[in-house]
Order: sequence, then structure tokens, then C-alpha cells
Amino acid sequence: MNNNDHSEFIARHHRGVELSNEPAKKRRTLVIAVVLIVVYMVICIGLALMLDIQKTAVIAAGAAFVFAAMLSFFMQKALNIHSSKDKERLLLREVLEGSRGARLITDSVDQTIYYNHLFEELAGGLGKPSLLVLTKLFSNDEETMAHFRLLADQAHRGLTDSIELRSAQGEGENWFMVTAQPVAGWAGYIHWRIDDITNKRRDDRAVRDEREKLIDFTDNAPVGFFSVDETGQFVFVNATLARWLGEDIQSLLTSGHLHTYFDVPPEGAAAYDVISAGGAKQMAEVMMKGPGGQTFMASISQTVVHEADGTVRTRGVVHDLTAERAMRQALKASEDRFQRFFEEAPLGIAMLNPDGVLADVNVALANVLGTTVEALEGRHFEAVIEENDRNSVIGALERIQKGNQADLPMEVTLIGHERNVATQMFARKFKGDDGVVLHFSDLTEQKVLEQQFVQSQKMQAIGQLAGGIAHDFNNLLTAMIGFCDLLMLRHKAGDASFSDIMQIKQNANRAANLVRQLLAFSRQQTLRPKVQDITDILTELSHLIRRLIGANIDLDVIHGSELGLIKVDAGQMEQVLINLAVNARDAMEGGGKLTIATSGFTTREPLQTAGDIMPPGHWVRIDVTDTGCGIPEENFDRILEPFFTTKEVGQGTGLGLATVYGIIRQTGGYLMLQSEVRKGTTFSIFLPQSNETEAEVDETPVVEEDSTRDLTGTARVLLVEDEDAVRTFSSRALANKGYEVLDAESGEAALAVMEQQTDKHIDLMITDVIMPNMDGPTLAQRMRQTSPNLKIIFISGYTEEKLKDHMGPNIWFLPKPFTLKQLAAKVKEALES
Repeated sequence: MNNNDHSEFIARHHRGVELSNEPAKKRRTLVIAVVLIVVYMVICIGLALMLDIQKTAVIAAGAAFVFAAMLSFFMQKALNIHSSKDKERLLLREVLEGSRGARLITDSVDQTIYYNHLFEELAGGLGKPSLLVLTKLFSNDEETMAHFRLLADQAHRGLTDSIELRSAQGEGENWFMVTAQPVAGWAGYIHWRIDDITNKRRDDRAVRDEREKLIDFTDNAPVGFFSVDETGQFVFVNATLARWLGEDIQSLLTSGHLHTYFDVPPEGAAAYDVISAGGAKQMAEVMMKGPGGQTFMASISQTVVHEADGTVRTRGVVHDLTAERAMRQALKASEDRFQRFFEEAPLGIAMLNPDGVLADVNVALANVLGTTVEALEGRHFEAVIEENDRNSVIGALERIQKGNQADLPMEVTLIGHERNVATQMFARKFKGDDGVVLHFSDLTEQKVLEQQFVQSQKMQAIGQLAGGIAHDFNNLLTAMIGFCDLLMLRHKAGDASFSDIMQIKQNANRAANLVRQLLAFSRQQTLRPKVQDITDILTELSHLIRRLIGANIDLDVIHGSELGLIKVDAGQMEQVLINLAVNARDAMEGGGKLTIATSGFTTREPLQTAGDIMPPGHWVRIDVTDTGCGIPEENFDRILEPFFTTKEVGQGTGLGLATVYGIIRQTGGYLMLQSEVRKGTTFSIFLPQSNETEAEVDETPVVEEDSTRDLTGTARVLLVEDEDAVRTFSSRALANKGYEVLDAESGEAALAVMEQQTDKHIDLMITDVIMPNMDGPTLAQRMRQTSPNLKIIFISGYTEEKLKDHMGPNIWFLPKPFTLKQLAAKVKEALES
């Protein structure tokens, strides 16, 4: 096809209906021209006949004229046709070039027939404008290419269609509306139109996103939105209101009416009104129906719009007051919980404003300070701090208010109504506020416990010291008393030296008594507990106590009933009561009354006593009460210490109450002290009730010492003692009684002595318990390896309790200090058993 054909194609394709009417006009013009020529020839032939011109000439002239007229006509027609086609072609080009979209026309083999400048711009950089270039726009996506091929195939089959396609060519993502329109009357010719719809899609997406956001906002808003028409039917409702009403949105829009969901519709109101009076602006609180027959209180604000055509549209907003009220109730409950926590907290709590004023305090803090909440609130915190702590506390609070770290917690002494109170203070700044919250823990009880612990540790340390001193003193006293006994064998009564020796022995015995008291305090003396009735002990002891306290002091002994039995060493219990009676006597120099009362006592909870915590249980209580001068409070912590006394020098040793405390604690009991200056003192003894009975106790009979008993013997005895004086005295004492004595200063020396003996048999070994390197129990084990039935006497300045794990058959114990006679008697007892 040449260019003229193409131009004709374009002209024909774009004339439309107006160009199709041109042939009819031209036919009419041709008919008129032919008629005129025929009329002209008839006139010419008629004139020729009238003028007698040759017929042939006339015909020839007429024919030439007709031919010339016809030739002129057709030439004019051709010129007119060519001029019309140029105009049509120019018109079509202007139309296509002025189009807003890119245009391309292809033939049956997809060759380019025409394209406009927009298509040329679209094809820029991809190649010469053609269908192939159009294809390249969508070649990066297989799915898009498939849609484009389908569009082209449909166009070749004579179907016109359009499709939106995405192009990844160039920068970013572009979208095009591609239209393929077959050209009527030109088989295979396709008119392509490509419109850039990128901005339109972007705008559509923005509109769609905004619409979705609006829908999401309305559907998820914490309030309900609705609109009804003049019949009261919902034309709009959001998801929130639909959920409150227990319906889905579609059912509400289909058949839902506003008043249907009112528990009580307004009387005489239109179907779209929420109040009886109606109006353009309506507000009301109504009870609405919810899911499952439940109701909820709602606040409705509605605007009513009346259109010109009589229709009505409302715009309403619904607030669920139930949720709001629940929130208020929850908030109030939270505030109440905080207030209860604040008021009922076991710790003192205070809130300081930025000026350091106590803005709020709880009852616990007020109780700690012995005042009221009202008296504390409004006071400057600085005024509540003890002067010695004031600067450090204020400095710490200033650092906290500035957001810096402070050394917390810190001990702070607060000024109370009646006394200063030691507390531990925690402080923290409120977030987003300059206020500070303070927490106070009362350290009063802790301080008391710390003092009690320190006192207990001190008493324990003193006890250990006293026990160690007693052991060493017992060794010295054993030698002193023993050598006195040896001297008295040579200096009988009437000898000038006899009285001096007796004086030495008596003072040594007094020292031994002090040592026993030290051991009693340190709970290291040997006790012989038996099940006793405290009433019997008091009855037998009351006569002695009356003589001890004197005639100017009245004694009143009150025996309780159903007391239960106690397991005590009767002698030590008598010592306790005598010490307390003597102490009471010394406190009542001008006379008075001493009352000793017994009773049953049961505790359900632990009870604080003098330096100890008494556990729950059943107890026998003994109260020793005097009407003396009392004990000052500052002496309470030291009154039970050994050697502490308020008496004048020489009036007492200071071991009386210490001994009482030691014996009671070693017995398993507790001591409590109550005293008031110038009114008197009460010592309360609590002894645990025993589950045993007197008949069940295996009592070992006390053997009375017989002064005429023969204490001599001939047995072979091994004596082991690291104290030279004790060893020398004991060896001489036993030798004087006829015994063969082998002595050694240590366990190792004793084994060496036995190794040197030809006759390795011994009848008895006497050994000290505490010795350097090898102690007495270890030596005993070594000796019994060769002599399993060897009889052994342990001697020690400590108590037999220390040896309970080593006592057994053929083993005896002799406490220091002992006399010559006691040593000989114990040896005789062991050898004869």
C-alpha cells in the first residue's frame, strides 16, 4: 500500500458520518450538469436545422463540446476530491496530535501506520515508535504481558477493549490505560490509545486510603455514629454502635429502626427524633437495648436536617455512659485502693511538695511519731528531723529533687511527740513532678534486738571467759586445797601452824565457791536434775529464807494449784531462790515485804524475756517480788552481768544475779525482770513443765561420806596431769594411802612411761581431760586398745557435761577442785566397783 492509499485509509477512517454524505451531493450535481448539457445539445441541433447547417458538422461540434465539457467536469471533480482529502488528512492529524493520550495505528502485520508526538515521547529511549516499543513498556512483568497479548489478540479478532497495565520501565512505577480499537472496514488495522493514568491511580488510592481511614476511624471510634431517614431507618451506622446494639451493620441498614433500640421510645416523637420535643439540635440520655436483652445508658447528640424534597437525614453521636461510668467507678476504686494502701501500709509514708512541706502523711507515720496526721500535714519536713541528721537528710533530698543519686536508704532520727524515733528512710522522686515520696521503717524494735544481740554476745563472751578462768582457778585451787590437806596430816589440831593452814584452806574453799558461781553463770557446772514439785522445794526452803532476810521483812509464800512438775537440780534451784531473796533483802534496808508466788503459765506466742525469746509452751512461773528501792532503767542491760553490782565495795561479788540467770538458762528456763524505782522489783522465773513423773525418774542414791571408811589400797595407778602442782599433790596423796603411783605430765609421756614398764599392768588410770596435744579422752582410747577393761577416772576443772560423749562403763568423773579425801574416796570407789 502506497502513501496515497494510507492517506485515503486515514481519511476514510476519520470522516465519520459527515463524510459519508458527500457522494449524494455530488450525484445531484452530476445529474444537473448532464441535464444542462442535453438541453444545450438539443438547442444547438434545433438552431442548426433552422440555419440549415450540416447535420454532421453540428453533431461533431456538439460532440466536441460535450467531450470538452465532460473532460472539464471530471478534471474539476478530481481537483476538488484531492483538495478535500488533504483537508481531511490535515484535520485527522490535528485531532490525533491534539489528543491527551499517545496514539498508534498499526496494520494487519502490526507495522506502524501512524503515531502522534505523545507516543513518540512515550517510546523515547526504547526505540523507534512501534507496537514493539509499546510491548517493551510491559515486558518486565509476565502477568502484565499476558494481559497485553490478550488485548492485542481480541483487537485482531475485531473486539474493542481497554485495560489498566503497570509499567516498570523508567523511574518508579507507572500505570497506563491501553485501548485497542479495530478500524472498521480495514481488516487487521488497529487504533491504539495509551493514556497515562499514574496520577489518577495515585489520587484514587489516596482517596481510597482516606476513605478506609475514615471508615476505620468511625468503626473503631469510642463513640457510636449513626444517621436515619424520615422513617427512622438507619442509613449509616458505625461498627462501634452496631457492637453496642448487638447487631451487624448490614442488618441495621436493611431493617433497623432507631426507636426499636430504645428501651422506652420518646412519646409523640417522630421516628427519627430522640426527644419528644424534636428540633434541629437534640440531646438526651436514654436507655438503649444491647445484646442478650441487656440495656445500657447512652448519651445521644443529634442534628436533624430537613431537605427541600421532604426527606430527612440525621447525624447522631452516641456515648456509652455505662462504660464511662464503669471507668469512673474503676478510677474511684483504684483511688480507693491506693488510699487504703497508703493509709493501711505498715510503713510510714509521707509526700513532700517541692517546698519540702509534708503535703500528705499516712496513719502509720503519725503513729510512729506519736501524733496525728493533721498535726503533721502542712509542717516543714526539716522541723521533724533530729538536729544531728538534719543537714545530711536535706542534702540527700535536694540531690534527689535534682535527679541525682543519693546514699539511700539512710538512718534518720525523727522528732516524735514523746520521744525521738530511729527510722530507715527511703526516698524517690515522682516522675514528671518535683514532689518526693518518703517511706519510713521504724527501727525501734530492730535497735532493741541489736542491743539484745550485742548483750547476748557480750554475755556469751563473758561466760566463755568465766569458764576458762574457772578451769584455770580450779587447777590452782586443787593444788592449794590438796597441799593444805597434806600439811594437816603433819600438823594436827593444837599445832601452832594448824590454824594458819585451816585459814588457807577456808579461803581456798571460798574461792572454790566463787568458781562454782562462775561456772553456774557460764552454764558449765554439773547439774543433777530430777523431777520435782516446786511447792515441796519452797516449803523446805522457806524457813531458811526467813532467817536470811531478817525480822524486819515479811515473807509471804503463795503456792499455786495444779502447777505441774519441773525437772531441776534441787540444790541449784535452792541456790537461785536464796540469791534472789538475799538480793531482795539488800534492796529493802528499812524493811518491807518479800512475796514468793507460784502459778501455771501458758504462752501461745513467743515472749520476750531478759535477753532471750521464750517459745510457746506450758510453764511453771515463780514470781519473787520485793518492795525495795527498785532498779534504774539504765542498769537493766547490765544487771545480769557477772561482777556488776551497785553495792559498795566489799558488800557483794556481783555474781548473785549472774548465777541465777546461768542456772535458770542451763535448766531450760527463762528469767524476766520488772522493776520500778522506789516501788519494788519482780523477778519472774519460767521453768518448763515436765512430762515425766516422780516415779519414772531413776534416782541414783546419794552415798553419805563415811569418815571412818578405809581409803587405803595397794593398787597400781597411772596418774596423768599437765599441772605440776596438781600432779605432785595427787601423787603424794595416793602414795600416802599405799598405792603404787606412776605419774606423767602428758598423754604422750604416759604412753612412754607404760612402754618402759616391764609389768605393763595397771589397775586404774587417773587423767586430766584438757591437756596439750593428746587430751584425756584420746589417751583413754589408746590405753584401752591394750587394756579394754581398764578403769579410768577423769579429773577436770570443767563440768561432767563436757565429757558426756566419753563417759561409759568403768569411767568415773572427779571435778576440780577436790580434797585429798575426795580423791582417795573416788579411787576406792572405782577400784571396788
